[in-house]
Amino acid sequence: MDVQMVNPFITAIYDVLPQLGFQNIKRNKLSVGEKYLKSFGVIVLVGFSKGISGNVAYNMSMNTACGFASTMMMGVPVLELNSIAESAISELANMLTAQVATKLSSQNHLVDISTPNLTIGEDVSLCISDNQYLIVELDVDGKRFEVDIKID
Repeated sequence: MDVQMVNPFITAIYDVLPQLGFQNIKRNKLSVGEKYLKSFGVIVLVGFSKGISGNVAYNMSMNTACGFASTMMMGVPVLELNSIAESAISELANMLTAQVATKLSSQNHLVDISTPNLTIGEDVSLCISDNQYLIVELDVDGKRFEVDIKID
């Protein structure tokens, strides 16, 4: 995968998350996954179409999702992933991916994004690639957050 296609994902994370109240963002390692993505508990999948095709999956534990929803809701405690918290997490994925699409468009790539699809379950595996995809591991305010990218 071309680094020109990956950089918009990294910069979107560092641009968008602080605007939502996240303070400490650290990129850990990059690695490669094979075809199936195993859920940590919550996955939000967004598709790309038009000039670019593929998927991005935001993978996190239930605890991380609740913490992220709480931060997005200005500190309101979120003890379970109810419909409001699910909406917040889906909106987070939408905001990140829209920023990626904007950055890719500025590189003259035509791109549309799908509506975020939230999946809950620790024993869930999703096929997000025919072969390999890029895994970006992050630490966001002490919580593990993974961005899994497959674009063509």
